[in-house]
Amino acid sequence: MTHRKLIYIIDDERDICDILSRELGAYGFEVKTFLTGAQLKEALREQSPDLCIVDLGLPDMDGIELVKSLCDQTAMGVMILSGRDSVTDRILGLELGADDYIVKPFIPRELIARVNSLFRRLRKNNHDIEVAASAVAQFAGWRYDPSTLTLSPLGETPADAAETNELSSAEHELLMLLLHSPKKILSRDQLLGERVSPFDRSIDVRMSRVRKKLENSPKQPTLIKTVYGVGYILTADVVWI
Repeated sequence: MTHRKLIYIIDDERDICDILSRELGAYGFEVKTFLTGAQLKEALREQSPDLCIVDLGLPDMDGIELVKSLCDQTAMGVMILSGRDSVTDRILGLELGADDYIVKPFIPRELIARVNSLFRRLRKNNHDIEVAASAVAQFAGWRYDPSTLTLSPLGETPADAAETNELSSAEHELLMLLLHSPKKILSRDQLLGERVSPFDRSIDVRMSRVRKKLENSPKQPTLIKTVYGVGYILTADVVWI
């Protein structure tokens, strides 16, 4: 039997929950809805979904804090659905690790398209992890293990980054593209892939998060350089072992 993707919807507007539950259900998804963050957290103790769609304006907690805690659970997709349309909120949501940001009011069919696109990306990431389960990348004093999404320094280099980091699914996706094309310029379009109606700062924000984990000075990067007007380039050689 084919696994039905499980989606949690967290929104204090019952009408929104009903619309999303009906639309997503019609496309074969299993859907559970919650009106508060507390209800969601209780449900997470029993079962983790494949995707959480989160409203930022929750009655019992800060939606941004909830998004942050969900993004720390790297196997889960996170999509923000909010009436907040400011650039600051969009960038902050992406910086915290959300995979997409949709503004209310929304077109249900567009949301379905974005959900399907997100799952295709996550499925590709999982496939990459399975294929590369025995392959580990070594580059510029770093070791990246795609099977566990862990990034760690090799030996004492760099000396000031001696702890292991676990990447989110979005960070993994970006780093893998760079690791498979070292010393080649990748455009934003190549890095965005099949994202639907992408927010044009999303790649820059995700790149900033990856740089913070790799670079000694993220504001003056030497490992992942910006080629202005074109894209990004990983400057190091990569060895797969």
